[in-house]
Amino acid sequence: MQIRDGTLNETSRGMRIAIAFLGRRNAGKSSLLNALVGYDLAIVSALAGTTTDPVQKAVEINPLGPCLVIDTAGIDDDGELGQKRIEKTRGVINDSDVGVIVVGDGQWTAFEEDAMQRLQARNRPFIVALNKSDCYEYATLKNQLRQKGIEAVTTTAIKAEGVNELKQKIRSLNLTSINNASDIVGDLLQPGELAVLVVPIDLGAPKGRLILPQVQTLRDLLDHNALALVAKENQLASLLEKLTSPPALVITDSQVVKQVETFLPPEIPLTTFSTLFARFKAQGGFRSLVEGVNQIDQLEDGACILIAESCTHHAMADDIGRVKLPRWLSDYTGKELNYEIAAGPAFKRELKKYAMVIQCGGCMITPTEYQNRVEEAARAGVAISNYGLVISYIHGVLPRIIRPFPELRELSFHLSKIRATGDKVLGSV
Repeated sequence: MQIRDGTLNETSRGMRIAIAFLGRRNAGKSSLLNALVGYDLAIVSALAGTTTDPVQKAVEINPLGPCLVIDTAGIDDDGELGQKRIEKTRGVINDSDVGVIVVGDGQWTAFEEDAMQRLQARNRPFIVALNKSDCYEYATLKNQLRQKGIEAVTTTAIKAEGVNELKQKIRSLNLTSINNASDIVGDLLQPGELAVLVVPIDLGAPKGRLILPQVQTLRDLLDHNALALVAKENQLASLLEKLTSPPALVITDSQVVKQVETFLPPEIPLTTFSTLFARFKAQGGFRSLVEGVNQIDQLEDGACILIAESCTHHAMADDIGRVKLPRWLSDYTGKELNYEIAAGPAFKRELKKYAMVIQCGGCMITPTEYQNRVEEAARAGVAISNYGLVISYIHGVLPRIIRPFPELRELSFHLSKIRATGDKVLGSV
């Protein structure tokens, strides 16, 4: 296992496998996590309830690759604050890819059973670590768990005993579906084909940087042996004139999608970074996000829209989610709409009050977290879509934006409420 300091070269949180350490207070979750990563990440104390909020750390576990280990509060916490901590821990269970259930007193109780059932209900793989094995005899419990089909590992965190076996258990988990998540864009091109990336330089891209979806899309193209050219929106026409053959795909920032679509020849496929990430993160839920734009024409005066961000970035004067998108949406509908912001990995759970949820591209959350948001909206009966899809819809270019995706070809022709050209003209994007 390799620990890496946070740098611009580090894999982002949203591309990591999330491993949650779960158990009752004083089970030794923090000590075991520290032993696993090789240094004191989490605070350790004999006092029950030392860990009050989830603690995360990016690590590398070969051959799994980039992972995110998460220490959690005890699932047996008590009192009003304790209940809030338990709710946070349950949120971590929902959003994690793997669970490590830590037992620290020789007993398998209703608390461990509940954690296991919650993981099983979401089809999450898990490992049981019987910790403090120098203090408790675990042979009987191991046999009981084996009868349930669970092969537990015994550990003594303070002596780092059993830690290598725990690592091996983690490595041996069937995480194929996580490791082999769909490509961002590479499956849309053949090796050697050219993609042009249209990248406006605005306040959202500090000097010396590109925003994360642009960087990750570029890397995915290179991983698939595709060619890539990058230009600002006012350079695209000049770039196309210099090419001897048209690009296989143009990918643009959603903020300038109408400008790019207007002069880009119709035979050249076009999409947006945000739409690519909606597909990459939501995977099977991508179609729901596309269909969610139908709700826009059903919005009424006073409707409340949840703008769901996935990070806690500093909001700029022309912030896409907090300023531009609400303005464009209100201008398009002609309605008096109310907007609320949910920023960061935490997601508002009471969704029924909203007429619609508009989710960002989700570059800072994992596919599991993103898919959970789509599923939560579906359970609440609330339409959910994505920044890029909504912006493309209200500017009348959505059919073209989703055309590159083979799984949506029939939808692009039969989703009747999506216009081929906008019937409302908005101001300049």
